[in-house]
Amino acid sequence: MFDIASSELLLVVLVALLVIGPKDLPKALRFVGKWVGKARGVAAHFRSGFDEMVRQSELEDLEKKWKAENERIMRAHPADPRADVIGDDPATHIAETSVVSPPTETAAKT
Repeated sequence: MFDIASSELLLVVLVALLVIGPKDLPKALRFVGKWVGKARGVAAHFRSGFDEMVRQSELEDLEKKWKAENERIMRAHPADPRADVIGDDPATHIAETSVVSPPTETAAKT
């Protein structure tokens, strides 16, 4: 996040040691650590909220694309109007639309 070299960090530690003193330096570092932890927590919460918004936006876009593609396919291949009455099985279409001839006299005698 911050590009701090090791020499810069050593300089900050020496100045803090001189200004705050060796006695209060651990308390000051704990205080700074708590605030850094809180800042990281807020940043993580913000990032997760932002990621969720991006995810929702992507899902909405995919849903719109799917709906448009589905409409295109349905226009290109309209449904058979008999499918609601007969069913979706093509074999039933053939069986129900074929004409059955009446039995012949020879078949009736046997």
